[in-house]
Amino acid sequence: MFDNKNILITGGTGSFGQRFTKQILAKYKPNKIIIYSRDEFKQFKMQQVFKDQLSSLRFFIGDVRDLERLRMALKGVDYVIHAAALKQVPAAEYNPSECIKTNVNGALNVTRACIDMEVSKVIALSTDKAASPVNLYGASKLASDKIFSAANNMAGSVKTRFSVVRYGNVVGSRGSVVPFFKKLVEDKAEYIPITHNKMTRFWITLDQGVNLVLKGFERMQGGEIFVPKIPSMRVTDLANAMAPGIPQKIIGIRPGEKIHEVMCPVDTAYDTVEFEDHYVIKPTIVEFDENLDYATNNLKEVGKPVSEDFEYNSGTNPWFLSVDELKDYS
Repeated sequence: MFDNKNILITGGTGSFGQRFTKQILAKYKPNKIIIYSRDEFKQFKMQQVFKDQLSSLRFFIGDVRDLERLRMALKGVDYVIHAAALKQVPAAEYNPSECIKTNVNGALNVTRACIDMEVSKVIALSTDKAASPVNLYGASKLASDKIFSAANNMAGSVKTRFSVVRYGNVVGSRGSVVPFFKKLVEDKAEYIPITHNKMTRFWITLDQGVNLVLKGFERMQGGEIFVPKIPSMRVTDLANAMAPGIPQKIIGIRPGEKIHEVMCPVDTAYDTVEFEDHYVIKPTIVEFDENLDYATNNLKEVGKPVSEDFEYNSGTNPWFLSVDELKDYS
């Protein structure tokens, strides 16, 4: 579905954007991929990585805070992946206004610009921290999720459709604990800092995240949040896998941090549908197409309602990675 299409990725120089670009160029023949981001040096570095494929790429300096710049970048674009965000939990706690400007106002700008320029399909990347949020980053991404879901109702006669993909910690991405632990091992640290000995997280590889988004474009009807079925891991097990023999030291949780993460809160169970390899959280208000049946997606995959007390929690997830399995991941 991406052959001869124009695709734009906000925050396209990040870990996701680079891997998504690599997969699209390997599997399809897009007309062009537009990398929309505000850091010219990261764009320069990405150009070096894809130096043999630059004919298919365009690098557009811009910020999601800038509505007019977004409109200009979106001319003739068919599909958008919204990956731009401020993602560091402590930084968002200390700089709330900047987090809101990018994650909330930026989401509004992307939806408005996509409708104005009549983009066909848009998928926004979310995070497990948006479910029952306890920090500003999570709250801002929950607001973003709601904005993208509601944008389908705002589109009017324009056929732009918006959906969200939500998943957990990405192995090896910027901000992931994996490169942090690796650096400690390389530096022969005296101990591995652990925030809490019971802490768990959902775990997904970058390629799995990209594939989920690719499949989302095929599955989406508009307004839904896609949540993959993925394993959990214990942070202590990850430390044992990456740094066997190095002592662990409990240092306390960081500002705004949870012990366990949630991707489908119990309060949304009545709107959650289970499929073979993912869940869908339905939009709360659907006015753009009252006949939509979210239990059957555009690939004709059929789901079923979850129980009224269902919660998808990293601590109670039945699928946990062992230390040996984590060695393969890390």
